[in-house]
Amino acid sequence: MRHAPRLLAVLWLLVARAAGAAEVPVQMGEPKPLPALTFQTMGGEETTLDAFKGKVVVLNLWATWCAPCREEMPSLDRLQARFADQPVVVLALSVDRAGPERVQAFLDEVGVERLHVYRDPKATATRALKLPGLPATILVDRKGQETGRVLGIAAWDGPQAVEAVQRLLDQPAS
Repeated sequence: MRHAPRLLAVLWLLVARAAGAAEVPVQMGEPKPLPALTFQTMGGEETTLDAFKGKVVVLNLWATWCAPCREEMPSLDRLQARFADQPVVVLALSVDRAGPERVQAFLDEVGVERLHVYRDPKATATRALKLPGLPATILVDRKGQETGRVLGIAAWDGPQAVEAVQRLLDQPAS
């Protein structure tokens, strides 16, 4: 029974993937602290999630070998375009072991141009966040706390996702 929550999460992920990119309700909860996350820029420099405090972050974990990720990426790109002039960062964190060239080739293939792309070649973030699979997206408020998550593919440019980001944006930064 101790594995029941994880099995339910995996089952939800499989159902969501089978359904395709649909308007998935973004479940918002009480803000909770996130583990310290360190990752790399495409140039190989280390940075952390803390570097984005003061901004709403849509943290999407994905990989080039993930077929649902390929389908979801363009909607994340459109979400970033929608909030381009506001303190919102759609942070696409690749957990590929492949180098930045392969990651960039994937982004070029799917037509993504606006996302803030970073790399986590050891996939430490997926373990730290206890994610059962990809894609997975964590909503982070301007104080750097997790306020929601979606496991599986979602239409991030749909009304519910846009509303969730707007609600976080409307909250005070401190």
